[in-house]
Amino acid sequence: MEITALDPSSKLLQKRKTASETEDQARKKRHEKGVLTARERIEKLVDPGTFIELDRYAVHQCDRFGIEKKKAPGDGVVTGQAQIDGRPVYLFSHDATFLGGALGLAFARKVCKVMDLAKQAGCPVIGLNESGGARIQEGVESLAGYADIFFRNVQCSGVIPQLSVIYGPCAGGAVYSPAVTDFTIMVANQSYMFITGPEIVRTVTGENCTLEELGGAVVHNEKSGVAQLLAEDEDDSFWLTRKLLSYLPSNNLEHAPESDEVIEPADMKELDTLVPSDASKPYDMHSVITKIFDGGELFEVAPLFATNLITGFARLGGSVVGVVANQPKSLAGTLDINASIKGARFVRTCDAFNIPVVTLVDVPGYLPGISQEHNGIIRHGAKLLYAYCEATVPKLTVITRKAYGGAFDVMGSKNVGGDFNFAWPTAEVAVMGAQGAVNLLYKKDIEREGGKERADTLVQEYKEKFANPYVAAELGYVDDVIMPSETRDILIAALKTQKNKRVERPARKHGNIPL
Repeated sequence: MEITALDPSSKLLQKRKTASETEDQARKKRHEKGVLTARERIEKLVDPGTFIELDRYAVHQCDRFGIEKKKAPGDGVVTGQAQIDGRPVYLFSHDATFLGGALGLAFARKVCKVMDLAKQAGCPVIGLNESGGARIQEGVESLAGYADIFFRNVQCSGVIPQLSVIYGPCAGGAVYSPAVTDFTIMVANQSYMFITGPEIVRTVTGENCTLEELGGAVVHNEKSGVAQLLAEDEDDSFWLTRKLLSYLPSNNLEHAPESDEVIEPADMKELDTLVPSDASKPYDMHSVITKIFDGGELFEVAPLFATNLITGFARLGGSVVGVVANQPKSLAGTLDINASIKGARFVRTCDAFNIPVVTLVDVPGYLPGISQEHNGIIRHGAKLLYAYCEATVPKLTVITRKAYGGAFDVMGSKNVGGDFNFAWPTAEVAVMGAQGAVNLLYKKDIEREGGKERADTLVQEYKEKFANPYVAAELGYVDDVIMPSETRDILIAALKTQKNKRVERPARKHGNIPL
């Protein structure tokens, strides 16, 4: 049927044509740079054919600084709903081809709409970010738009999963929203996050730095901890996002998706001889993890930051669990400032989304030193303690070797709410290591009775008494001493018994974690 000028559908077709032409122009620019458009990123991330766009014709209403002559359908952001692995999600994707992806009022309203819909429907919300920050031409309206988004980030926190993926330079307000979300993924050699760019840094402080040095993907994954995952390229970012979502429930009233296919790890008997008898010798805790969890798989979160503590998601008998483990290969597995922050954030995330926590302990204590003390190890270390005490999800703990001092308490002990605590025969539960304890307890005795020979005797006696898990087991601080190769079956059984765990907490507005 021929469409006339009076036909209402002609206006719609014309708008679609204009939007399509604008998209074609944007696609050409992006492909010349070797990157995808905002819409292409969504289409590659979600299940094919499921994306339904919202507010595709929105435009700004600003008439200042000549910006009234610059308008494009969508106003620099693509928003809508889709499915990932058959599960509904809401998304927004910055379009850096329009005003550099800078945020204005119409842009902000679009993002706020999908966030409100996501919270209302109990669905994850995913932000694909590439923005220069606030749109200067719109002034305070742009700033207010960011505040509206921040407010929703906080309202959605702990209610629905919020994921941020960074694809290009993000500055100013564009980095604060990702900072409040649950997980941030950055693309290597392509994405950057900073409050102010290198030029302003140079002007204000005199420091010279590149984009990569100031806020590159590696910097934020290794040093700052702002990002939790590093993607090799855009395709890898889509895989990481989908994989991460597979471990998360859609909202805080649901449980994470279970797997019907349970793959037993290979060679679990190797666990019985994996941990060195010499407490000073390191080993790789990943080797323990691969022998316990389904398929030997761990989706590690923040693998490049605070490597002395391992955090990540795995499955145990088909059920999703969060794994927190000391890593003896890095700083001997001690807890320092960064590890405490990393662990606390992860435990609280698991608790918010009903994911049980399995803790593998081999920790000689908190890292000593002037730098640690001056930078607040007491305050930051207390965050991890607070997180474990606060968590009401099932908490299962296995002591593989050392559990010394206050770090024993913090790492999921019975006294901070651990439901089941198991120890391997190689476990050592004590206030400190044998040599340090003897030096403190018997200093005068050693000086009086022969020095090193007497010290060696006392160290051996201390080891025989405390370098084992049985004193703690006799007092009920350890529920059972088990063979390492039994760990998987025992943890699966314990998890089943605690699956419907319920904990009542005192009525309060919220706790006051030592931030």
